[in-house]
Amino acid sequence: MTEKGFVDWDAQGTVFDVQRFAVHDGPGIRTLVFMKGCPLSCWWCQNPEGISTSKDLMHFEFRCMKCGTCQEICPQHVLQLTGNGVAIDRTQCTLCGVCAHYCPTTAWQMVGFTLTVKELIAELEKDRLYYDQSGGGVTFTGGEPFMQAHFLEQALKACKEMGIHTAVETSGFVPSKVFSRLAPFVDVFLFDQKLADSQQHAYFTGVPNEPIKENLKMLANMGRAGDVIIRIPLIPNITDTPQNIEGIISFLKNEVRDHVNRVDLLPFHDVAEKYVRLGKTYKMPTHEPPNTAHIEHIKTLFENSGFTVKVGG
Repeated sequence: MTEKGFVDWDAQGTVFDVQRFAVHDGPGIRTLVFMKGCPLSCWWCQNPEGISTSKDLMHFEFRCMKCGTCQEICPQHVLQLTGNGVAIDRTQCTLCGVCAHYCPTTAWQMVGFTLTVKELIAELEKDRLYYDQSGGGVTFTGGEPFMQAHFLEQALKACKEMGIHTAVETSGFVPSKVFSRLAPFVDVFLFDQKLADSQQHAYFTGVPNEPIKENLKMLANMGRAGDVIIRIPLIPNITDTPQNIEGIISFLKNEVRDHVNRVDLLPFHDVAEKYVRLGKTYKMPTHEPPNTAHIEHIKTLFENSGFTVKVGG
């Protein structure tokens, strides 16, 4: 908790989804606010629609009835009806959203909309009873919530004013000044640890891991390690290797001083179809999750090192 202060209720953020009645991303029943923008480009990203800070256009081919409406009304003439469906020249698309507005089957959908802090709090207040009864609240996720630092800060402050429990799921790749400024307004951190080796981290996510480790150590030095849940995506042959798991365990035990006790293991899920809908390239060479025995083995390694482990978020 922190002292109450001025809240910019008109601060705007760009989100791509708000999900209610979630039970896996923090304690109790929660509302998930998916924020746009992420500095990472993980090969396995589960929410590629959250990477860009701007709006995205998704095409759900199974809904398309090939009526040609989108081709006719597109102001930029970047859509063309073919024998295989609708083709789009995304390099010339201005994301105006006209196709999504007029598509009779919602095969085209715009991803991303603006929301003020006041509007967000009004949505959260609808579920106040569930939060109070279950110990739940709001979880900001994404994307990387800290990329929209002003909106996140104002939303967190507003939640504190209203007595709503807050959690933030973060990659940890955040400027230290921003992270330390907002940390007092966060009740629980869902903090990713992907790869122990910085070069591998940069190769598979696009950024090194030194700032991530420093922010986690900062939380420990602030006495906040008990408010951290470590989240480890188990990506076949990338993050689930013996070397990487041993490296993460070593870092947590030796650098965070054993204060972080909770670890969530998140088995890989194939989301190749999302990339197709966004017109993006999916880098993952495999589409199968780790087998159950391997997951249990990793779980045992963490438990034997003194951590409380949960499989799944």
